[in-house]
Amino acid sequence: MRAWHKEAEKQWDERAEWWHQSSEDMWERGSRKTIIPFVTTYMPKEGYIADIGCGDGYGSYKLCQQGYRVIGLDLSSEMIELAKKQRYHEHLHFQQADIMNLPFPDETFSGAMIINCLEWTERPLAALEEVRRVLKTNAHVCVGILGPTAAPRVNSYRRLYDEAVICNTMMPWEFEQLAKENGFITVSQEGVYKRGVDEHFIQQLPTELKQAVSFMWLFMLQKK
Repeated sequence: MRAWHKEAEKQWDERAEWWHQSSEDMWERGSRKTIIPFVTTYMPKEGYIADIGCGDGYGSYKLCQQGYRVIGLDLSSEMIELAKKQRYHEHLHFQQADIMNLPFPDETFSGAMIINCLEWTERPLAALEEVRRVLKTNAHVCVGILGPTAAPRVNSYRRLYDEAVICNTMMPWEFEQLAKENGFITVSQEGVYKRGVDEHFIQQLPTELKQAVSFMWLFMLQKK
C-alpha cells in the first residue's frame, strides 16, 4: 500500500499546476458546481469539517465562504503548497495527510467532504474506515465518486494488461453498498452529468440508471 500511495503522491504532485489552472472553473461553473449547495443542504455548520483530497483547496475555500470551519487535507505536498498560497480564510487550514492514516484523534470532525479521492486508494474500505474513525457519531460526509462516463477512468484501464495502476475504479452502487455495510446510512444522493445530457429525461429514470450515465455521483452519508 505504501508503494501505491507514494506513486499517487508523486503523480498528483506532477499534476498540481495543471489541476490548479482549472479548479476554480470546475467548482464555479463545471462538474463540481453543485457540490457546495448539496453540502450546505445537509451538513450543519458546527465544529470542523475535513475536506479530504482537497487538491488546491478551492472547494475548502468555498465551504468557508458558506460559514464552515475547514481543514483541507491532501496527499500531494504540491497541492497543499498551492492551497496555502492561494486560498486564505481565517477559518481555513491546510496540511498534507494520507486518507489511510489521518493524523487526528477519534471523533475529531463534525463532517467531511471527499470528492474523487477514494478511487485513488488501494484499499477503499480501509480508507472509509479511517474516515469513519475521525468523524463524530451522526456526522455527515459528502462523497463524490466518478461515474461510468467520467474520462479519468482511463487511469485504471491498463490493469487489464496486468499492469500496476493507482486508480481503483468503482461504480456508485458498489460504493453505496460498501458504505451501508460499514457504518453509514445514505441520507441523500444526486448525479452530475456531462453537457448534452437531457436532464428532464434523466429525472424519469430509476436511480440505478441515473447512476449508470453519470459523470459523478454524490452521496450524503451519515455515520451511525
